[in-house]
Amino acid sequence: MADLPLLDLPLLDLPLLIEPADLAARLPFADAAKVLIVEQAKAETFIANHIPGSVWLDFKKLQSAGQPAPGKLPPMAQISAALSEIGLTADTHVICSDDEGGGWAGRMIWVLDCIGHTRYSYLNGGLSAWLAEGLPTESGEVTPVASSYQAELVNSDCTLSKEQIIERIGQPDFAVWDARSKEEYTGEKVISKRGGHIPGAVNYEWTLGMDKSRGLKINELDGFRTLLQDMGIDESKEIATHCQTHHRSGFTYLVGKILGLNIKGYDGSWSEWGNDDNTPVNTGAQP
Repeated sequence: MADLPLLDLPLLDLPLLIEPADLAARLPFADAAKVLIVEQAKAETFIANHIPGSVWLDFKKLQSAGQPAPGKLPPMAQISAALSEIGLTADTHVICSDDEGGGWAGRMIWVLDCIGHTRYSYLNGGLSAWLAEGLPTESGEVTPVASSYQAELVNSDCTLSKEQIIERIGQPDFAVWDARSKEEYTGEKVISKRGGHIPGAVNYEWTLGMDKSRGLKINELDGFRTLLQDMGIDESKEIATHCQTHHRSGFTYLVGKILGLNIKGYDGSWSEWGNDDNTPVNTGAQP
């Protein structure tokens, strides 16, 4: 008997990293497939051109916006409301996309990890790569069919707190990947009360990890893995990644997931660390 077409299967086995052309070849998804393409591009960009069948999510709804660390995981009620608004259900496979190379999409994947929703993929390069490859689009606003999603914090292991990082500093099986700019890392550019970096942290700015010539797709993975290994970020270590508000480090968290690293998000990020007078801080180009 011939194999059933993928679109006829109630649950699709989609890869963590899916290429635009591969996704385009699968469209449209049947309702029974339980797939939701979630776009976190700018609203005006989505209205002008979006992937057929996708829904728009305001990335701010997955942030706490509290001070001094606005990037922390928001209350579960806020997450439940945001995911219900776009029609997510517990058995939905989420395909995450944005228009900036993976920062917001990666952060959404981190949120999904925190609430134990492990059925997800990242569209490589997001909407930028989709448009660069000339794939079909739709325009106009989209009103999703709402659901009743109840989020619960079931996986605190995807996050490291300020206190946990302080305990781990200097240990050989621990690394910190700072996704901010070089100037923020060295302390030349100060956004919080103090500038600089977490002692021992290595700096690789998030935008260096995406290929502008390929619509902001992630750099070739084998080369990326080697580069990170040379920086001391590898499979043997627990890795905390951060930026200023755990937005840019959404991308580095995503890359770590794709490469199979033991990576965790520090959602307090530098907005918390740099505004605390008691946290250790190094300045300059050296870890």
